[in-house]
Amino acid sequence: MTEVVFSEYNFRTEEREGKKFIFDEVRKKFVSLTPEEWVRQHILHYLIHDKSFPKSLIAVERGIELNGLQKRFDVVVFANDGKPKMIVECKAPEEKLDEKVFEQIARYNLSLRVDFLWVTNGEKNFCCKLKEGIELLNSIPSFSEL
Repeated sequence: MTEVVFSEYNFRTEEREGKKFIFDEVRKKFVSLTPEEWVRQHILHYLIHDKSFPKSLIAVERGIELNGLQKRFDVVVFANDGKPKMIVECKAPEEKLDEKVFEQIARYNLSLRVDFLWVTNGEKNFCCKLKEGIELLNSIPSFSEL
């Protein structure tokens, strides 16, 4: 397992018609605060504020085509040259990180061909490097390490 220690983040939240929303600083809008979104926002803040990833090189919940089907990834980080470098698959805290989740992120990588995969439910984290085999990492790389 990969160790991730989240800092205290200053999230902007609001309530509308009895529903909670959280501000996504990458998408620059308030989004519905689901358990999975809570994890995704922690991941985004961690990447930006703790690991020095530029917001401009992070894509959130965008569509990709896989074998003629439209799919939607959670987070993809790009290098300065625009090449995708890391996919992050976020699940709600109560969801198990089982074989299905790892198969899902592997399918996304058939299209994106990144060097790093990170699967998380906020409590458990698995990040691996995909160069010359698969290496499970002890920590999440910073932007300069991609």
